[in-house]
Amino acid sequence: MQELKRSIIGFAIVAGGGLAGSSVAAGQPAGGAPEADIVFLGDHIVTMDPAQPAIDAVGVRDEMIVAAGSREEVLALRGETTRVVELGDRALLPGFIDAHGHFLAVGRALDALSLHPPPVGDVENIDDVVRKIRAWIEERDIPPGGLVVGSGYDDSLLAEGRHPTRDDLDRASTGHRIVLTHVSGHLRTANSAALAAAGVTAETPDPPGGHIRRRAGSREPDGVLEERAGALVAASGLFSPTPAETGALARRAVGEYVRYGTTTVQDGSTGWETIDALRAAAAREPFAADIAVFPRFRTMVDAERVVHEPDYRGGLRVAGVKFSLDGSPQGRTAWVTEPYTEGPPGAPPDYRAYGTLDPDAYEAGAAHLIRRGVPIIVHANGDAAIDLMLDGVDAAVAGLEPLPDHRAVIIHAQLMRADQLDRAAALRVVPSFFSAHAFFWGDWHRRSFGESRGNNVSPVRWALERGVRFTVHNDSPIVPPDIMRLVSITVNRKTRSGHVLGPHQRATVQEALHAVTLGAAYQYFEEGTKGSITAGKQADLVILAENPLQADPAALEHIQVVETFSRGRSVYARSME
Repeated sequence: MQELKRSIIGFAIVAGGGLAGSSVAAGQPAGGAPEADIVFLGDHIVTMDPAQPAIDAVGVRDEMIVAAGSREEVLALRGETTRVVELGDRALLPGFIDAHGHFLAVGRALDALSLHPPPVGDVENIDDVVRKIRAWIEERDIPPGGLVVGSGYDDSLLAEGRHPTRDDLDRASTGHRIVLTHVSGHLRTANSAALAAAGVTAETPDPPGGHIRRRAGSREPDGVLEERAGALVAASGLFSPTPAETGALARRAVGEYVRYGTTTVQDGSTGWETIDALRAAAAREPFAADIAVFPRFRTMVDAERVVHEPDYRGGLRVAGVKFSLDGSPQGRTAWVTEPYTEGPPGAPPDYRAYGTLDPDAYEAGAAHLIRRGVPIIVHANGDAAIDLMLDGVDAAVAGLEPLPDHRAVIIHAQLMRADQLDRAAALRVVPSFFSAHAFFWGDWHRRSFGESRGNNVSPVRWALERGVRFTVHNDSPIVPPDIMRLVSITVNRKTRSGHVLGPHQRATVQEALHAVTLGAAYQYFEEGTKGSITAGKQADLVILAENPLQADPAALEHIQVVETFSRGRSVYARSME
């Protein structure tokens, strides 16, 4: 596919500019009402509003949708400076909402060495990894002792079927510190120089909730660091941006999201210093999309420190607290109740992985926050972790009448069982499924967990059958923040090999779109202001090249974003070549 020429437009709206077919009309709004800044006209306006699913015009003034209805009604708001957008065959939808991700890491990935496999990158074996590191050092003229940061390698798709070790990375360089992050974000691998700089030796014990892989027959680290052990190299000062760098990074990351039509993004597991830097950046200049940050929970100090912010300031708010209870299924560190069918190298036959947070600490923190009315999102991939997540919510709401509207979120919920969805329905817990896994790692999950569990990864149909509200997400930068690809995978569930992963778990296009618009707004307690094209809501909108409800489901991922509007302002447009 031809590379698209992209441009971030910022906040200025040029009257009469934009899409081919748009025009500027003179005249005053009827009845003396304030004129609209923009009017959209077309037959493909997908409102996601069940009370008004079919309209053919939308009016926007300042940051709000001021009219949604007939052409006659909306054109009454046209004034001399109103931009009129004739959509033609294009579709207008609510701006997409990122139900879970790490937007700052998306920004960091833009400056890091990409080691992704196809279709995102081109790395197929460990020799490719070594070659790319060497080329990166040479092209960037990184001096001896300098740091090389890479991300996206995937042992499940490398020809060798394993992680690169310190010995592999030492082939690339022994004079530079090399740290690579696994595509899951849950493991790192480092060369000898980076391990030495971090003080990771044979005497270093496994940290709670983490594991240092060792060379066979030795306690010497082999370079691969699982879960919280990966923080050993991060904590050594390898990744320490200044506040100004964090602000610049955030703006670049937002620019990456809005090109996919996303107008609300998430930073899950944010550090307090980073939050302070983001606040300072937002105070200087509002961000081009809304950012919901969730500081990570480590101890009760974090739970006691957080102050829930219902409103955005400069496009930023602290929206709750993030807990992490286990690892990732693609990294084979998801905590499950039944053994893996195929575990990591050297794992015992009864390997079930492990939890990454003390259960008592989680339950105490969850109860403290839920009872204070602070939203929580809880990373739980495996069904053992999901059991713990639900137990914590159950204990937190015990004895409370009526049941509080807490909307606690299970992040990922990959291996959620049917009986757990029954509990979620009773507790009003919201699963946010990492449904992009079906394509990227569906074949791997069938190997890791067997056909039954593998085919029911991201069980969206089970959720729908039980009336459980749910969302779907990309967990970017784990996979790119491409919402239409996410919608396509949720609908089609086709793996890399072409296998349809659990066809009984497929969603309709309408259901998948709901999960990234009004459903995601509900998850954030923002359904009153976002998620549908409804008069009185924030003017977060996206123009797509065609109507996804009328497209071939197999072609959904190829539908392109034409323009993105955040709070009524054009923040991204694609120039057609």
